Amino acid sequence: MNRIMLKSKIHRAHVTEANINYEGSITIDETLMEAAELVPFEQVQIYDITNGNRLETYVIPGRRNSGEICINGAAARKVKKGDLIIIANYVVMDEVLVRSHQPKLVYVDKLNGITRVGSGSYKALSAAVN
Repeated sequence: MNRIMLKSKIHRAHVTEANINYEGSITIDETLMEAAELVPFEQVQIYDITNGNRLETYVIPGRRNSGEICINGAAARKVKKGDLIIIANYVVMDEVLVRSHQPKLVYVDKLNGITRVGSGSYKALSAAVN
């Protein structure tokens, strides 16, 4: 059996721009992309903490160390400049790998500078719940 697991997330990023006229996607500072192990055109889900909207799109790289998080195209009608968001992506993995999987967790400040990079653990989370 396979499971869909969190691969990585950028937690509580601030949207720096919303560009309705771009053809689509989310532009993410290349430094943040690397920290979250995201590659160009990879699918991500956006969870808007500010208004509750959720959507899927794909990633394009932004200027390195710019803090850029730009929502492009139709998504700019759901997510606005200044909104607080979570950017998450997932991976399908075999049941056997689930127990050792550690997603990459990237935490940022108000300028989208990295404050901490951590990893989650199935074992640690299971122990905390029990």
